[in-house]
This record gives sequence, structure tokens and C-alpha cells, in this order.
Amino acid sequence: MNQFLRPIRSFVHRQKKLSKCQQLAFAALSEQNTLSTPINFKILFERDAYTILEIGFGMGDSLLQQAQQHPENNYLWIEVHRPGIAFVLTQIEKFKLHNIKIIYADASEILARSIPNHSLDLVQIFFPDPWPKTRHHKRRLVQAKFIDLLHEKLKLNGKLHLATDWQDYAQHMLKVMENTSQWKNTAEKNQFTPRPLARPMTKFEKRGQQLGHAIWDLVFQTL
Repeated sequence: MNQFLRPIRSFVHRQKKLSKCQQLAFAALSEQNTLSTPINFKILFERDAYTILEIGFGMGDSLLQQAQQHPENNYLWIEVHRPGIAFVLTQIEKFKLHNIKIIYADASEILARSIPNHSLDLVQIFFPDPWPKTRHHKRRLVQAKFIDLLHEKLKLNGKLHLATDWQDYAQHMLKVMENTSQWKNTAEKNQFTPRPLARPMTKFEKRGQQLGHAIWDLVFQTL
């Protein structure tokens, strides 16, 4: 038996060719965002502030708006989609945003080795890949082991905000979160929460609503 088993990934690399501008922006990322292990957020952002971790921001347009509207917050974004990262980097430069840091890596690995325990105020995971086929459900990001890891990284009374437009995945998320005593549902038990105004509306979500697609939000707090 192979003793070096590869971990199950919650993503696959579906990469598009980057423009020259995006290539330059992406190349600069490794130079500008060389992170220590573990990360010291006070040093990284050069201040002590409410810190939000976003996992999987796609093209990031709505989240850029969130960062612009709330300059008082620190935003750490983890993504593996290179075109999205490159686009966000160009926008960070364009609008001179200093409250965003990006990591190009697997979120599970970064959380395990680089994020200090009890250091995050909020974790956001919006519209993760639902992996709809039953044989692929093991690839879904929201699993009990991953949720336990997030709990370690959040402060006491820190929050986890999940959102999906895939009903089966929404039910899966709810079951995973309710099957632990470490979290409190900010809505009633076994209930989804109305869409929080703080969650930015994405182009993807607007298009889905026009087609009649439902959105499910979950907000849980650490105990």
C-alpha cells in the first residue's frame, strides 16, 4: 500500500490563460505576500483590527466592494483560482486598498499550519463548489473535520457564515454544523438564517435569483 496518500481536495484547478497585466500582478503576489508561519495579523496588516477570513472568493468583485465599504476591517482571502486572484490584485492597486491580503494556496493547509488558534473574528465561505455527484461528496469543503479546524482558529463568539445555492449542499452544511456542541446556530436550531445584509450580492447570485434559484445562508457562533 502506498503510504504517501494524497489528501482529498475540495477543488480542482480550472485555469484560464492570464493576460499580461494579470501575469505581472500574480507574479508580484509571491514577492509582496511572503507570509510567516504562523501569521501574525498585527504585523501583516500593520494594525490590530477585526479580522475576516474569506475562503474561495472567485473573481472577488463583490468582496472588493465589501473591503472598500469597511476599511476598518482586515480581510485575508484564500483562493486557488489564478484569474480571480490576478483580477483582485489589479483592483487592490487601482483603489489603493490596504486592508486585503491574499494567499494562493489550499485553505485547509494554510489553516492547519499558518493561522494561529483563536485569531479570527469571522470566516466567510460563500458558494463553495457543491460537488453534486454522490461519489464526489467527499470533496465538499464543509465537513466535520474542517469545521473543527475552523473552530480552533476563531475567537470565542467568533462566527462562521456559509452560503450556497445548492439545496442538497445546504442541508449537508446544516447537518454538519448542528451535529457538534461547539457551535450555536444564530437562527433557531436546524434553521437557516435570512440573508444577512452584510453579505455582498454577487453577479452570480443576482443571475440566479432572476432564474428563481433559492439561496441558503447559515451563521454559526463558536461556544
